[in-house]
Amino acid sequence: MAATINQARSALSKMFNSERYSHFTLQSDEEGDEGSHVEVRLSDDEVDDHAPSEQVGQPGGSPSYRPRPQQNNRKVCYLALGTLFIFIIGYLIGYVSHHSPRKEPITCDSEQEVGVAEEAVVESSLSWNDITSLLAQRLTPDAFNSRLSDVEQPDHVAGSSADGILEYHVFDSFKSLEMEPWTDVHYVQLQTANSQKPNRVMIGQEEVGQPKGYLAYSATGKAKGKAVYGNYGSQEDLMLLQTLKVELNGTVILLRATGQLSLAQQVANVAALGVSAVLIYLDPKDYKFQPTTELYGHVHLGSGDPFTPGFPSFNHTQFPPTKSSGLPTVLAQSITAASAAKILTRIGGLESPLSFKGSLDNVKYTLGGASSEDVTVEVNNVLQDTEIHNVFGVIKGFTEPDRYVLLGAQRDAWGPGYAKATVGTTLLLELARAVSEMVHTDGFRPRRSLVFASWSAGEYGSVGATEWLEGFFSSLDRRAFTYISLDGLVTGHGEFKVSASPLLYSLLESTMKEVKNPIGFGESGKSLYDKVSGVNFEKAVFEPMKMEDSAYPFLAFSGIPSLSFRFVSQGSEAYPYYGTSLDNKDHLGYATAHRLNSLATGAGLVAGQLALRLVHDHVLRLDVQRYRTVLSQSVVKINQRLKQVTRDGSAESLSAHWLIMALGSYSRAATDLNTDLLNTDLTDTLACHNINDRIMRVEHNLLSPYVSPKEVPFRHLLFGRGSHTLAALLEGEDREVLRTQLALATWTLQGCANALSGDVWDSDNQM
Repeated sequence: MAATINQARSALSKMFNSERYSHFTLQSDEEGDEGSHVEVRLSDDEVDDHAPSEQVGQPGGSPSYRPRPQQNNRKVCYLALGTLFIFIIGYLIGYVSHHSPRKEPITCDSEQEVGVAEEAVVESSLSWNDITSLLAQRLTPDAFNSRLSDVEQPDHVAGSSADGILEYHVFDSFKSLEMEPWTDVHYVQLQTANSQKPNRVMIGQEEVGQPKGYLAYSATGKAKGKAVYGNYGSQEDLMLLQTLKVELNGTVILLRATGQLSLAQQVANVAALGVSAVLIYLDPKDYKFQPTTELYGHVHLGSGDPFTPGFPSFNHTQFPPTKSSGLPTVLAQSITAASAAKILTRIGGLESPLSFKGSLDNVKYTLGGASSEDVTVEVNNVLQDTEIHNVFGVIKGFTEPDRYVLLGAQRDAWGPGYAKATVGTTLLLELARAVSEMVHTDGFRPRRSLVFASWSAGEYGSVGATEWLEGFFSSLDRRAFTYISLDGLVTGHGEFKVSASPLLYSLLESTMKEVKNPIGFGESGKSLYDKVSGVNFEKAVFEPMKMEDSAYPFLAFSGIPSLSFRFVSQGSEAYPYYGTSLDNKDHLGYATAHRLNSLATGAGLVAGQLALRLVHDHVLRLDVQRYRTVLSQSVVKINQRLKQVTRDGSAESLSAHWLIMALGSYSRAATDLNTDLLNTDLTDTLACHNINDRIMRVEHNLLSPYVSPKEVPFRHLLFGRGSHTLAALLEGEDREVLRTQLALATWTLQGCANALSGDVWDSDNQM
């Protein structure tokens, strides 16, 4: 090749050797003594034909450094041939350089080869059946049982040393799985019992007890009033008392605990009627416990730190003094059944209705009132600034690592908290191990990430989780597309109950059809769906999500599609041992017919397959069509309600017309999304990303933008609490207020429909 290039260079040199050519000629001035100038000639045609011939190259003429040649046609041909020759040589050089002989491969050890291969493979070669089989192989009853002993603690109150031990265990477990663990630190105010000055309850001059149990976030101080018995303190119970002319204002009311209402809701119901204090006990008709069993709980009608409502409790953050609107203004205290019996035998008054009757020995369950003795309640709880830690680990996705599904479990408990916290934390660690091994060993390549979270201060109202949501509120809706709660997964056997966003209904249904039934005996081969679905799947399985559900702030505060589920005993309303020292291994074993390991594993498979499906598929399995059905049911009820309100013709402009139009916009947007999905190439990452963007906007855009997160933290149009919700439109009487509520609800729903449509030019503008 070198010889060829030299030959070409020699030929070109000979071709142009006789005459040099340049467009630039340097000449002196005509007089030769007044300096020099540069004459730039753009073409050969600019030569002065009248210049005397002797000037060129003659001593007497103007000197020239590069004499301009005369034109010659032969030279032009040589120039063209030379240019072609150079082009051919360049082509040959390029061809040879790009087709060099194959080199011997560089050898490397086996570990290097595996690493290169793992980095190169982004798409998983595993089918969905392969993935579910691998999860079932790695998530087993034996593995769950062996992990339980590592998590068990007799008492692990939030912020305590026992809570810290569990925190380190979770962190180390994530670290051993190469999940890049980190902690999230918050400084919160938790209310605890005063060890120096116990709470007291007296009737007349007799002290009925100094309870060890307490209700966190009660008002503090001393209150005195006539005793009244109010059954469960439900709205129906209180209306009945008012019908019977039982005065509640300024009284001390005694209530039975119930699984249908949270302690916070019970206190809020009676506080609205002007009582001065609330006492809550465990009646033996509902709870088959010893009469001295203590009850623990909280009475904040909300979630998170009630002294930083809507804001994260970070140490460096300074906020003006403020309180949650859900904090009670009355004293609230739990007492034992034995103490309740002492009060109920001395309050007198009317005999209570049959539905009010409990099972305390030698108690008539009279209603009390003006004729009863005075009861004095003293609550001396104290607020403590407490440092709590949430612990996280991540298994990163290979295509969209910045989008993730969250799986979380409460870590703390007032007592053993076996059903409340121990089972969920154990399953969190087991799921993390199983999925991590599937990635590192079995070749599973999730498209999106999985984040595993261990929350602290859950017993005080999902404090750790809510503070984290508040801290990352501005970005979570674009990153986290589902939250799966692992709290209280197993409290019995026989039934399966779910609380979830409608976006997750279809995915849960298909998952239950794939998971084998862990409930029944001698029913091998049947799916969980076959066992519990009944005639109407949704009616048999789904329940409304309550505020005390640990998944609730994710859904109603942050607008993240969320789900919680549990195996329960048939006919049970709630696990009776929550909030007591009886939430232990023995009682949970009895409640589950000693099949805890298999039930917990079944629950893990449901949670695991839900999460894996969401991170595996090209398009998120969130069904926007299911929301249309739920929204339609609410809008129909509102339309009927408004027709009743305007029946007398005094408020003709109060109509559900525009709300119905907004619902139509959402329905069309959901249909268009499904059409776009059918026409989308699922191998086109960008196209799938855009579809997923539209799906992820739905839940978050059902949060009302017209109310403050500080004043009204649960802004969800369907699942929130406040005047902005669709439920509020079914309750109000003031027509002007209803008109405003209707307008805000309409535009919230229309905004959700617009976001689901995608680009602004695709929005439905029929409103």
